[in-house]
Order: sequence, then structure tokens, then C-alpha cells
Amino acid sequence: MKYFQQERECASYDAMRALQSERLVQTVRHAYDAVSFYRESMAKKDLMPGDIRSLDDLSKLPFLTKDDLRENYPYGLLAVPRSEVVRIQSTSGTTGKRVVAFYTQADLDLWDECCARAIVAAGGDKDDVVHISYGYGLFTGGPGLNGGSHKLGSITLPMSSGNTERQIQFMCDLGSTILCCTPSYAAYLAETLIQQGLRDKIALKAGIFGAEAWSEEMRRDIEDKLGIKAYDIYGLTEVTGPGVSFECSEQTGMHVNEDYFIAEIIDPNTGEVLPDGAKGELVLTSIAKQAFPVIRYRTRDICVLSRKPCSCGRTLLKMSRLMGRTDDMLIIRGVNVFPSQIETVLLQEGYPPNYLIIVDRVNHSDTFEVQIELASEMFSDTVREISARESELRASMRSMLGISPKVTLVAPRTIARSEGKAVRVIDKRKI
Repeated sequence: MKYFQQERECASYDAMRALQSERLVQTVRHAYDAVSFYRESMAKKDLMPGDIRSLDDLSKLPFLTKDDLRENYPYGLLAVPRSEVVRIQSTSGTTGKRVVAFYTQADLDLWDECCARAIVAAGGDKDDVVHISYGYGLFTGGPGLNGGSHKLGSITLPMSSGNTERQIQFMCDLGSTILCCTPSYAAYLAETLIQQGLRDKIALKAGIFGAEAWSEEMRRDIEDKLGIKAYDIYGLTEVTGPGVSFECSEQTGMHVNEDYFIAEIIDPNTGEVLPDGAKGELVLTSIAKQAFPVIRYRTRDICVLSRKPCSCGRTLLKMSRLMGRTDDMLIIRGVNVFPSQIETVLLQEGYPPNYLIIVDRVNHSDTFEVQIELASEMFSDTVREISARESELRASMRSMLGISPKVTLVAPRTIARSEGKAVRVIDKRKI
């Protein structure tokens, strides 16, 4: 195995549980001693640190939510003196007060290790040129993969997001081999490369894509257009950033870095812990972070956990690709709708994954429209042909969703492209 295929990635189940138990006990004691929020929340459940003796006691601990993080902004959950903090990262704050995460140097080293493992799992080594088109600054995407690439010793191109012409120039001139960005931006880069006739000028072999949910159909579309293998990566600012889990060559789920994070699946309505293989909400606990430990954090991401053996040799727990979120699920006329379902229909029907969902309420009734961008070769269709396409898509979406939206096909390249997280939904009912 390569450099970052460490022994812990292939540890036995019992050995990993023992390590997690040891680190969980230490983390709970550290958080309890350093953070009043944890002392108070544990007191509400009549818990003391000594009550947590192993992984079996994890479910006794209270959940941590994004509201808790916001209410304790900025320093309320900091677990070390400020003099030991060397970095902060932050969420966008688009749905409320920002969440600020803190890092000691040891925390950054841990994060670099996690992202280096992801690059290795995608076939990377010190001879690669890692092209990072995630945003830098407060967003964790750029700094995370940047640190992982440095740890591995690869040539690192810290491109950040934006300036697509420059992205493509450097990609061609410097021979980028691994692309790191959001899947929506990867799709845009592929579209632009093809349009400019530069598809054969690139040397990419792999892409590491995350920060937003994407479907298996979108993966295959990106792979075909860029001639690469596309790997999923998962993380979130509240826990550390990208690298909590990563995909290997088998592409059947993302390996969780269990020596640093404990993953659970719960029923989002009851909080009950569900067995492996059950679909539910992902809950994460960091067990090696110093500055900003999180205990039983409710991510709101929906997925499945599995311990089925993996052909890559890693024994780490796997989490499925995200199946939606409990807090971005749309309830339209009483029906649960996830944007990923729309994307699946589009790619199955041969449409590019550029769409916008618009929900409104008129006369106390929900309206539901999906605007879909036509591919260039479809734009010459007659009005009758466009109408027929809209009818076919409406029927396919009704079959998938159980509800029939208004479908509007729009001209190529008229839906705004995203260089960060794609904006897929405008819900005017909340405005």
C-alpha cells in the first residue's frame, strides 16, 4: 500500500473499537472540563465523564445541533486557550449566524492526514499535480485538500474558485492530474473544455469532488466528459472539513476515518440509533480534535453505513453517498422532494445537470416548477418538440416524485453556473 495507507486503515474491528473507546473517553473528559456547554448538557442527562467508559456508552450522550453551535458563537465551544489556536474556518452563514471552527496545529496535522488519505485513495502520490478549485479563505474545501496535497508531497496548484479561463490554462500547461472541486464546477469545467476544443489537451486522471450532494448519474457524466475516475469526499466545517470520509477505487461508498471520527445513523424523528444498513441521519463525533471537539453532532445528512468488506483492503466503515438532507428536503403539497431526485431524472433522460427548482405558494396552494437547461444540440428543436420534451419530463418526474411539477426548458447556458456550492432551489414560501 502507498504511504498514507496506514495500519489504522486496515485495523481489525476490535482494535478500532478499542482505539475509538479510548479516544472517546478522553474527548468527553476534555470537552467537559473545558466547555461549559458540554458540562451543562451532560448535567441535564445526569451524566458525568466517568459514566462514559467505552464506545458502548456513546448513545448516553446528548446530541449537538447547528443551533447549539450558532448560539455559542463565537468562542462558546472553544476547548483550548486562544493562544493555542492557529486557524479558524467558517461556514457561509447563508441560513443563519455563521459557525466558526477552531484548530490547533495538531488539529491541522490531523486534517492534513485525512485529506492525504483521500488523495492516495484516488490514486495520487508525490508525482501528481493536484489542481484545487475549491474556494480558499474561510471555506474549508481549498485549505483541506491543499493541506492533504502538501502532506503527500504532490505539486499543489492552489487555484481557488473562479476565473475558469485561467483554470483551464493552468490545467493544460502544468499537466494537472487530479482535480479537486465541487461536482457542479467539475461539470462546468468539462463543458467549457469541450466547447473550446481543449478536451484532448488535459492530463487529468482523477477528480475528488465534494461539498454538495451529487448523483451517480452526474458522476458518470463527469467521468465520460473529462476522461477521469471521479471520487467522492465528505466533510463539514463543524467537524473539521473535507476528509471525514473518502471514496476508494471501488466507488461503493466513502471510508470514514474512524480513528478520528465516530459515525452513527439515527432516526431523524426519534433520535434512536439505527443498525448498520439502515437509512437515516448521520451523527458524527470527533475523537482527536483539541480546539473544537464535537460530540454527537447531527449533520442532517441522510445516508447508510456499512461494514461490508472492501476490495481495496481498507477495513474502515463505509458511508453511502448522500441521499439528501433532513433540512433541505422540500415538502410540496405533502410530498417529500429532494433535489437529487430531480437530477437523477434529468441525467437518465439525457439532459445536462443544470436545473433550478422554484417553489411558491399562491392562494394557499404550493406551486412547483423545474427549470431545465437544454443541451446545445436540443436548442434547435421546434416549439412542438420542446413541448413534447417538457411533457415527457413531467411524466418522468411524477413517476419519481409522486407529484407533477411544471417543467420549463430554457436555452443553453442561461441557468447560472456555480464555482462553489450550486444553488438548486428557490423556495419563495420562506421569503
